[in-house]
Amino acid sequence: MKTLWQHCNVASMALGSYSIIEDAAIVTSGAHIEWIGRREQLPASDYQQVHDLAGAWVTPGLIDCHTHTVFGGNRSGEFEQRLQGVSYAEIAAAGGGIASTVRATRAASEDELFASARKRLLSLMRDGVTSIEIKSGYGLDLSSERKILRVIRRLGEELPVSVRSTCLAAHALPPEYAERADDYIEHICSEMLPALAAEGLVDAVDAFCEYLAFSPAQVERVFIAAQKLGLPVKLHAEQLSSLHGSSLAARYQALSADHLEFMTEDDAIAMAASGTVAVLLPGAFYFLRETQLPPMEALRKHGVKIALASDLNPGTSPALSVRLMLNMACTCFRMTPEEALAGVTLHAAKALGMDKTHGSLEVGKVADFVAWQIDRPADLAYWLGGDLEKRVVRHGVEVTV
Repeated sequence: MKTLWQHCNVASMALGSYSIIEDAAIVTSGAHIEWIGRREQLPASDYQQVHDLAGAWVTPGLIDCHTHTVFGGNRSGEFEQRLQGVSYAEIAAAGGGIASTVRATRAASEDELFASARKRLLSLMRDGVTSIEIKSGYGLDLSSERKILRVIRRLGEELPVSVRSTCLAAHALPPEYAERADDYIEHICSEMLPALAAEGLVDAVDAFCEYLAFSPAQVERVFIAAQKLGLPVKLHAEQLSSLHGSSLAARYQALSADHLEFMTEDDAIAMAASGTVAVLLPGAFYFLRETQLPPMEALRKHGVKIALASDLNPGTSPALSVRLMLNMACTCFRMTPEEALAGVTLHAAKALGMDKTHGSLEVGKVADFVAWQIDRPADLAYWLGGDLEKRVVRHGVEVTV
């Protein structure tokens, strides 16, 4: 069906900039954009539907390219403890931290995990998100990781949002493998990844490269196993220390390296050469009260594409708003509103390997867009919270969340 959407201004985000079209019109045919431009240049045609967008600013649908949306339990109590002076180490020694989330996730049924994740995902969708990546990593054994990945697939099937599934089995060391990290990595490479990939549950593979998680050598084994299975890789890197995991990710043409507070200029050069996207996570930076800023100057200098994401997770970024991440990126990382919007549209799409079809409003791309009743695109990074008036279109069809 051919549909006309008019009486709007468009920030198409082509080439990662606003690329504004004033007094614009968009023609969609089925799930794709057939034409976009100034309304005065609109070609004559018969349209099955015509929508007046009442002067809205239209952007691509927002893309949250790094989340841990599926998990059991709740760690707000730990948040309160930390603010009362209890250290993370003390909480972990008492069975808290990621170990508590793993226990709760393993104990939860698939339906229970789906129900709780659905609520969180709906919050993000109400914020204009039309595509999202969700990682596993709170199961840490084959059956539990499978359960999480099945929930991720189900979310994409039952809600009007595009969902990419990432296996993050190399997230932390499970208790049954205490002091045996190499054995756990071998289990991931030889048993978990082949089984989960064969079941069609995995779109990409991630790992946590950090002194309190896995070494670069261990991560490389995971990357090699993923490569043999034909799966792209991503990496949590340089969040707490500099292990040059982002350079390792670049050597394996990773889709992205994420966090990156402690990355070096050499890492940025490597990422630029490989096309690996830098995914910055201001929610975790804020929530943990970090002071080490990502090397913004080096990323810009070497032309590394910068994406942003919520990092929605129970321990370090319980964020339910991508728009809030835009403001945090501008305020904490000194990004411009234009850079921030590119970070949750075109560059986020590239971080998921979706930039040929998503992330900007161009002919031939998927018709995912949001018509915002705002004064200018910068308003998306300006307002703190709230529910901005909007109309959300996914695959050429208006959706209500």
